[in-house]
Amino acid sequence: MLSDTAYPVIQATLPVVGENIQEIASRFYGHMFEEHPELLNGLFNRGNQADGRQQQALAGSIAAFAGFLVNDPTHLPDHLLSRIAHKHVSLGLSPEQYQVVHDNLMWAIVDVLGDAVTPEVAAAWDEVYWLMANMLINKERGLYDAVRLSPETVWRTWRVAEKIQETGDVASFVVERMDEREVKPSLPGQYVTLRMQMPDGVLQPRQYSLTQADDGQHRRFAVKRVRTEGKPDGEMSNLLHDQVDVGDEVTLSAPFGDVVLEYTDRPVVLASAGIGITPMAGMLSHLVKAGSQRKVMFLHADDSPASFALRNQVTADLAALPDASLNTWFLDPDGAQSSTSDAGGTVRSGFMNIRDVQLPSDAEYYLCGPVPFMQAVRTALVGAGVRPKDIQYEVFGPDLWLADYQ
Repeated sequence: MLSDTAYPVIQATLPVVGENIQEIASRFYGHMFEEHPELLNGLFNRGNQADGRQQQALAGSIAAFAGFLVNDPTHLPDHLLSRIAHKHVSLGLSPEQYQVVHDNLMWAIVDVLGDAVTPEVAAAWDEVYWLMANMLINKERGLYDAVRLSPETVWRTWRVAEKIQETGDVASFVVERMDEREVKPSLPGQYVTLRMQMPDGVLQPRQYSLTQADDGQHRRFAVKRVRTEGKPDGEMSNLLHDQVDVGDEVTLSAPFGDVVLEYTDRPVVLASAGIGITPMAGMLSHLVKAGSQRKVMFLHADDSPASFALRNQVTADLAALPDASLNTWFLDPDGAQSSTSDAGGTVRSGFMNIRDVQLPSDAEYYLCGPVPFMQAVRTALVGAGVRPKDIQYEVFGPDLWLADYQ
């Protein structure tokens, strides 16, 4: 909680800081990378820097945390902090790096707000920063300790054993262990960070969801080639598609991620769109491996059946469960009629509409896909009477949604 001295200062200055937080975040990153260019080598995703998503994520998290300190200090956004902490440990972040962030963030606040940042204002916001930072440091220490790793030992070299072209723009990579050190098991829904050297010599990290349950020897993840009109192509995804093949070595972190399938007897609904199927496929694989008897409803939206990545794996896993179903929505269903049932489940045209299906009672829901898709599905579920606490979602890249706090 904020001290009695800092509380009224933060309460009074939160509106002006909130109005300028986007500019503060932008100045912060620019200044930090000027002072510490080494941070762009292996720690920060420069693609997210280029399109502004990292700045938006930082601004949103700081604003949310400060708002809770002022308005609801007994219910701090633990879920937000957990999500950040998992991302940090997957990158091998160390506690010492929080001081670098602090120094550059405070510089940016003064740079943007100028004389309004009196010594009292600076001290109060310094308190906010270290309250949030120390909570994250403690969470991250616990995550490292849980898998008996450290920022230095979180990385491991694997060899590509298979490369499978799933669709025109999605490839799966199966990697195999290269030594006898213990392989940290993944939980259903978790991701690994892949760190590779780009053509200009800079190391870049990207997170990829694990799409199959572990067997102790291999890991499996799928990568969509990123090509966006008017924007640079995804440097990691295109490198993996074009240059990485069987026999090559890659560096992966241990698995992390806080959106994890809970082991209960309740029905589970997995809803995805596009490449958002990857963590859902991973959860489904874990259910099969565990011999689950749960009722499972798998909902997926895509452009067409041809772009439905991991379809064979998903349909095979659903067939292996005693009470499971698949419903798909395609913008271009290749002539399939609405509500036509085939070996791949029930097929419909257009966007996903949960009113098309009979949702199971007392189910748990997991969502992944583009943010507008998840917003629409989550809104529809809440409108249908599903409790918000029963809906979890995975965001690829920086979390710009913060839906749990809106």
